[in-house]
Amino acid sequence: MSDSLRPSPRYKPVSLFVTCIVDMVFPHTGVSVLEILEHLGVEVRFPMAQTCCGQPAFNSGAWDDARAVGKQFLTAFADAEVIVTPSGSCASMVQHYYPDLFKDDPEWAERAAWAANITWEFTEYLVDGLGITDIGAKLPPTKVAFHDACHGLRLMKLDHQARDLVNHIDGAEVTEMKGCDQCCGFGGLFSVKMPEISNAMLKDKVQNINASEADVILTGDSSCLMQMNGGLSRHESNKRVQHIADLLARGLKNGQ
Repeated sequence: MSDSLRPSPRYKPVSLFVTCIVDMVFPHTGVSVLEILEHLGVEVRFPMAQTCCGQPAFNSGAWDDARAVGKQFLTAFADAEVIVTPSGSCASMVQHYYPDLFKDDPEWAERAAWAANITWEFTEYLVDGLGITDIGAKLPPTKVAFHDACHGLRLMKLDHQARDLVNHIDGAEVTEMKGCDQCCGFGGLFSVKMPEISNAMLKDKVQNINASEADVILTGDSSCLMQMNGGLSRHESNKRVQHIADLLARGLKNGQ
């Protein structure tokens, strides 16, 4: 979706969609997003009725179940002016797949198109939406590399936003990792249905992470983070992957 066709998110309150995995496994990442947005003077709302975007059911072909979950999402965020989520895959579900999911239901199709138009991935919101690349973060000398999550890179075109933000952290240096745009093998249900292929892909990713000169590996999707850190742990590696929001929030505290 072209940004020129979307309403500007500036000077509007943000309704935070924290996602299932952040809620259940990485709640500190949700807190990091909140701290950054509030630091930037953004009013943040958190609809308590939010659950899931419906992507797991959608990807498995259970579209009726996905629609039921999607309706709950659209109802929970019915009053939102801007929806921000720290997940490229969840953002792409709402932006790219909701209109198709609800195309045969006029009432919900209209609401799906509305939600798609106001939903932003976290770094996309900061850089493309607000025009902010420098949040005043500071770190000790730190080399940073990236894992470009599949949905974020290929559907959301998130190829520069996180890098722009890190490039403006005092003390941080971006270094590219081999295979940064290769899938980590998670792919939601793919890792369950095809574990052998998933593990082979994860093995390649772990090798590239271990070979990287970076002190920190960042990604914008907690599902990828969970997959890669599991592989790194099993390979007894000292390296770990972090969410971009957590590094920014840590740098923000140092900057203050």
